[in-house]
Amino acid sequence: MSKCESCIVKEFNSLKSLTRDELMRVSACKTGKVYTKGQVIFEEGETINGVYCVKEGVCKLTKLSENGKDHVVKLVVKGGLLGKRSLVTEQKTNLSAVALNDMEMCFIPKSEIMNDLQKNPKFTMDVLKKMAEDLKVSDESLVNMAQKPVKRRMAEILMYINNDFGTDDDGYLSIVLSREDYASMVGTATESAIRILSQFKKEGLISTKGKQIKIEDLNALKWME
Repeated sequence: MSKCESCIVKEFNSLKSLTRDELMRVSACKTGKVYTKGQVIFEEGETINGVYCVKEGVCKLTKLSENGKDHVVKLVVKGGLLGKRSLVTEQKTNLSAVALNDMEMCFIPKSEIMNDLQKNPKFTMDVLKKMAEDLKVSDESLVNMAQKPVKRRMAEILMYINNDFGTDDDGYLSIVLSREDYASMVGTATESAIRILSQFKKEGLISTKGKQIKIEDLNALKWME
């Protein structure tokens, strides 16, 4: 496993604000973890005594709703940090994390990070900024749910995955989600999500192969109302 001070992944998250000596100390106490597709990383209600740094792969963060269904809150990719809230509060996690594909992660104990939060103001500010960004995204998501039509929200999710995660060699979205996942991200029933995706397919906006989706007309999705 690579050392934190030489790992390119740190450039994507708050760890870049640590000094070389701090990174070397963190590197000495981290543990490498590998997760297979579908494996639970942590569950809602658990106590996370540290942070997970995503080295490879993608996971989804979900929230259990009152009706017993998981709502996909966010997708986290290479360079993402999971468990930032556990650093500044004693609260148990309010989300679950599940691997969407095979993942490689590093776990850094809270005790090590706390020392850096107290002594390195640049790192502290970086962590707080990331948390503020997460809150902003969450607020915008709530507004979208309330104000935008379901078809528009579905189009935006497809464009988000296309723009942020790219496609495979055949042009299909590299992130493969279930129709239930699409429904929860959009904030609608699974049947409605299936119906909208079928309509997009009939209109030539997308094509599908099993669970895989290929965007055929990105411009039309962009102007979807």
